[in-house]
Amino acid sequence: MSVVAVPGSKSITNRALFLAAAAEGTTVLRRPLVSDDTEAFAQGLTALGYDVEPGPAEWRITGRPAGPAAAEADVYCRDGATVARFLPGLAAAGHGTFRFDASPQMRRRPVAPLTRALRTLGVDIRHEEADGHLPLTVVADGIKGGEIELDASLSSQFLTALLLTGPLTAEGLRIRVTGLVSAPYVEITLAMMRRFGVEVVRDGDTLSVPPGGYRATTYDIEPDASTASYFFAAAALTGREVTVPGLGTDALQGDLRFVDVLERMGACVDIRPDATTVTGTGRLSGVTAAMRDISDTMPTLAAIAPFADGPVRIEDVYNTRVKECDRLEACASNLRRQGVRVDTGHDWIEIHPGVPTSTEITCHGDHRIAMSFAVAGLRVPGGVTFDEPGCVKKTFPEFHDAFGELRRAWGL
Repeated sequence: MSVVAVPGSKSITNRALFLAAAAEGTTVLRRPLVSDDTEAFAQGLTALGYDVEPGPAEWRITGRPAGPAAAEADVYCRDGATVARFLPGLAAAGHGTFRFDASPQMRRRPVAPLTRALRTLGVDIRHEEADGHLPLTVVADGIKGGEIELDASLSSQFLTALLLTGPLTAEGLRIRVTGLVSAPYVEITLAMMRRFGVEVVRDGDTLSVPPGGYRATTYDIEPDASTASYFFAAAALTGREVTVPGLGTDALQGDLRFVDVLERMGACVDIRPDATTVTGTGRLSGVTAAMRDISDTMPTLAAIAPFADGPVRIEDVYNTRVKECDRLEACASNLRRQGVRVDTGHDWIEIHPGVPTSTEITCHGDHRIAMSFAVAGLRVPGGVTFDEPGCVKKTFPEFHDAFGELRRAWGL
């Protein structure tokens, strides 16, 4: 059995950074993820005037419920969607002029649902180039609050941004949500807000966020379930066994449900209170999986799909087309270059059994494409290479070392 220490969750780390910055007092974050995305978030907070003290095992953040200390700031979000979508709300709750820009990759990704909602609430937001995209400037004078409707069909991050901002408004928020994708990520947000002293009330599709701010706390960051999917898939693919400690029955992250898909394909899964173990059985069955709520693990499944004994069809994943790249098309094109038959539609991909050939994977600058096809490379004769292996720095800079260590332990 291989025990893999997966680094902390990016989603939880960046939410915790927001909550800590907005809270009254000093928050300690234990075992945060250190990666390009989380460093971008922490540096964004520093640019806004918050006190962030990173350390080897924990970070300390002194909150400012009144908003950024800086009267003006330029925030560079790098490739980070949570940075670009969460921090404008935090800035808007304060007073000053704050400009947000990002990499060409992040500039292509939409922020329109968030900026429309903030404008409805009276926030002065100006897009400098393409409407609904970065760069943008927030001229902040606090947020009164009120009622808004939000289309969350492209990303749950827009809803999370508004939920996180809600307690910083004068009157609170009532948010009516339509078309929600990746709902488990919203559950993470609500659970974390609760830990920082705010209870959101849900009535059908409407969420009511009270005003009053947050309380500082000490918060342990659990391992990243999306990252764990690569190691779980590796065990299922090769007939080995992997245990990831720290992800168990009480895990916040919905992406742990990826192991349910592996179990349907024939792997043995054991979820305990403090760890999850996946054991491969030497075979993978074809499956149809609706992955709307765990779409970050779609590339993991797509990459190993050719090794199943029947077609693997992944449905309801349109939102993967507006991630770091069009992930649905990126998976399809890489698999086709490996000689695998693939069919695609608006929100689905179907992969047929085959023997992928050795080739260079085109990553499109997307960490999840690189890590997913590294898993499949365990059984590709001759292995695979990558045009941008370093793109994994976004969430797991040490991925290739960790995966190489696992490969050597298994004698592959």
